[in-house]
Amino acid sequence: MPGHVTGVAAGGESGGLGEPAEDTEPTELTELTELATGARVRRLRPAAGRTSGRERHDEKITVYVSQDELVAIEQARLVLRAEHGVAVDRGRLVREAVAEMLIDLEAHGEDSVVVSRLRPAP
Repeated sequence: MPGHVTGVAAGGESGGLGEPAEDTEPTELTELTELATGARVRRLRPAAGRTSGRERHDEKITVYVSQDELVAIEQARLVLRAEHGVAVDRGRLVREAVAEMLIDLEAHGEDSVVVSRLRPAP
């Protein structure tokens, strides 16, 4: 389907990024954090800064993209293969992008790329 990319997310049935966490133990991909309000949230933390790669995933999200965005993803995938010898599928490429965004958001918060891109212009 044009403009359709399927990606995955970690975090289980509940307790995803910013959602209340149940009384479950964190996994290697998550950590439980207590907020100032006393609420506990599960935050995504890719293990050792790496995404999961090619393996079976239990969680799934569907992301719709424009035709131009899909072509750009495919071009990036082909450049990685042709110029860098890195063969990846679109899902892996999207997981890497999400992991980088989460690392930047956690490290830079208000000054992160995602906050500046998603915040409405004044």
